[in-house]
Amino acid sequence: MRIEELDETFVEHAAVLWESVGLTRSWNDPRQDFLRALRGETSGVLGALDGDALVGTAMVGADGHRGWVYYVAVAPSHQRRGVGRLLLQGAESWLARRDVPKVQLMVRGTNTAARGFYERLGYDDARTVVLGRWLHEPR
Repeated sequence: MRIEELDETFVEHAAVLWESVGLTRSWNDPRQDFLRALRGETSGVLGALDGDALVGTAMVGADGHRGWVYYVAVAPSHQRRGVGRLLLQGAESWLARRDVPKVQLMVRGTNTAARGFYERLGYDDARTVVLGRWLHEPR
């Protein structure tokens, strides 16, 4: 198992993984999200590779003040094997190399399993409400 930055050749594999574990929503095109992260100067997508197979991802980026992690996904066949932990460690290292002092992520309120996973890794509730507004109408 290795963690490495992905390139555009993995876009379809990542999108299929994200869809298979329920991370996607109809208003977000996962393929465009992947490519947008690759085009950004302060973002990327990390992959967990078992041989040539993509079995996990973590999208990572820095906004100049904090680091953010999105699309943390592990294929069902590889869950509960430490892959998620490796991905988060990879994301944290990616951010630390860029001198980012803090990492944050968002978990849907209904996803208690994911929340428990992150809490076991030392993440805690920041007691912050995230507000949003569409700049372009979603498709």
